[in-house]
Amino acid sequence: MTLTTFALVRHGQTDWNAERRLQGATDIPLNDVGRGQARDAVAVLAPYEWDVIVSSPLSRAAETADLIAEGLGFAVARRIPELTERSFGPAEGMQAGPELEALRVPGGFKGAESEAEAADRGLAALEALAEEFRGQRILVVAHGTLLRVSLSRAIGQTLASVDNAALNLAHHHAVDGWKLEYFNGEPMMAAAGA
Repeated sequence: MTLTTFALVRHGQTDWNAERRLQGATDIPLNDVGRGQARDAVAVLAPYEWDVIVSSPLSRAAETADLIAEGLGFAVARRIPELTERSFGPAEGMQAGPELEALRVPGGFKGAESEAEAADRGLAALEALAEEFRGQRILVVAHGTLLRVSLSRAIGQTLASVDNAALNLAHHHAVDGWKLEYFNGEPMMAAAGA
């Protein structure tokens, strides 16, 4: 049985994360806290032997990946546009409140990418990586919503929000599909009756 192992890491904190603003596809850079989170993630990721590191092209994910790669003695292999965060359209930059609520529609926001579209795109990108690097260990640095909806779709379970720079460890098998071992740095409980 050939397993492909993924570390799926959300980028470090940005100022918009700290202000609880929707970022989406807006390219907001890491702040100093986020850079520290990326450096701290190295200790969690170092015990694994990684074969390849890839990231979203948005600067917050790219810089997180570069800092992790540097700490592991690697270089990032490439930036993958399909790993860009879900677009929230005109809601990007907004905080919770009446203006944001006015844009809300079932499944998201007016003029935004739907959760289903983001899950389709993200999961397709991960499965393409699983095919390309079958049996290897892949470290992916991307975005909270994209990782949450993609992993939720992959394992058939709704997941909570993804923490900045936390370990999410998943395994992919061509026949048996996806298994999530760690989420936000914590072991996943086995399904009842499993």
